[in-house]
Amino acid sequence: MDITAEIPNIISTMRRYWPVSQESMLMIFGSLKRFEFPRKHLLVGEGFTSGRAYFIERGMTRSYWMENGQEITTSFSTEGAIVFSMDEMYSNLPSEEYVETVEPVTAYAITTVRLQQLVTSRLDLANWWSKLHEYEYRRIHRSHKERLTLDAVERYDAFATQFPEVCRRARLTDIASYLGITPSTLSRIRARVKNR
Repeated sequence: MDITAEIPNIISTMRRYWPVSQESMLMIFGSLKRFEFPRKHLLVGEGFTSGRAYFIERGMTRSYWMENGQEITTSFSTEGAIVFSMDEMYSNLPSEEYVETVEPVTAYAITTVRLQQLVTSRLDLANWWSKLHEYEYRRIHRSHKERLTLDAVERYDAFATQFPEVCRRARLTDIASYLGITPSTLSRIRARVKNR
């Protein structure tokens, strides 16, 4: 079975982290269920368990927390990424965050139980899972450092370099929330960047 035509973005992103075998890819593919989600659809919700992880083939999502009635954006995920509730996956607890589609999304869901079975029973998938988490840990660590040490313009420049697709596709308010600045400040920064 040629799954490359069905899920090319998922496969290429997985193999960017680790050379996952065709056999393992077929095992994952056989466990996936395809979904089409509209913009602003909640994949993960605070206080809930879905029992699923979603591989994104097309589209973009945003993860955020609610704090005093305000949405605090924590990350964005685009084609090839996998999104899930960390609380649910690792602690078997209801989620403390939300994951929402930013635009229409084609996603392939796998149960968290099946995903855990695969990544603990196949070495290439265990290595992919480990590298994926290593990358995410470094992204969070870098983001934390940038928020503490860079001014707003430098933070935006670093973000735009690391996530150019998100800069083109996400709402200004969501990017500003991620950077820890106001939308009006971000608007001024982007206007200055255009005129450089």
